[in-house]
Amino acid sequence: MSYINLNGKIIEAGTAGLPVDNRAFRYGHGLFETMLVQNGAIQLANYHWERLMGSAAKLYFRMPRLLTPTVLEEEVLKTVRKNGLEQLCRVRLQVYAGTGGLLEEGDSHAGYVIECYPLDEQILQLNEAGLVLGIAEGIQKANDALANHKTSNALVYAIPARQAKENKWNDALVCNTIGNIIESTIANIFWVKDSQVFTPPLTEGCIAGVMRKHIMTKIKVVEQALTQAMLDDADAVFLSNAIRRIKWVRTIGDKEYSPQAVQRLYKDIFR
Repeated sequence: MSYINLNGKIIEAGTAGLPVDNRAFRYGHGLFETMLVQNGAIQLANYHWERLMGSAAKLYFRMPRLLTPTVLEEEVLKTVRKNGLEQLCRVRLQVYAGTGGLLEEGDSHAGYVIECYPLDEQILQLNEAGLVLGIAEGIQKANDALANHKTSNALVYAIPARQAKENKWNDALVCNTIGNIIESTIANIFWVKDSQVFTPPLTEGCIAGVMRKHIMTKIKVVEQALTQAMLDDADAVFLSNAIRRIKWVRTIGDKEYSPQAVQRLYKDIFR
């Protein structure tokens, strides 16, 4: 990444700076979208903008009047072109709160940063080697009013991700406060039992994933809370997010899963 976009200005990545009393830095008061750009277009763009604007309202952001989805999309693609990554890249758009303390008015207008990173085309394909997952320990995600939003307050994912690295897993699964499995650190989770596809409902506290939503428009999915016993009894498991599409899971703990069901679903979803 050579250039970023800071509030509409393209600058060299190494020269960016924000005030130290920025509320995203101080309190995690921010939102982000991770988007796939392919052949000069944002994939599933409408879902991304719908989620971002809905989340901004929930987090009491004062969005500048001219900072519309249309303007943000133009800025994203301008940044991608500046970096020469129109063919395929990952874009991270972060919207952050202004400066000041929790109870201070300060500068309450939202700002944004756009970053983009190159991708290998293989990331779009179904993985040949299944993922190895584990379940995070000592961390439970609260099912509150913020649970479904992609906020900058991400310790509930950062610590499980470190556990995954230490245990040589590809990713770690996160549970809610009643012990149900709701997602991984970077993806929504789906499982297959007797040819039926399931995923946890948003009421369980998982992120309202863009790829999750897309999948549910393509195939029949039943929303159901996921317990450890149900995961052990599943025929197949896969993860989904906007960049990696879907990736099949080979093992979780001592349980092994077959790829065949996920291979069939991949063809149905992305044909």
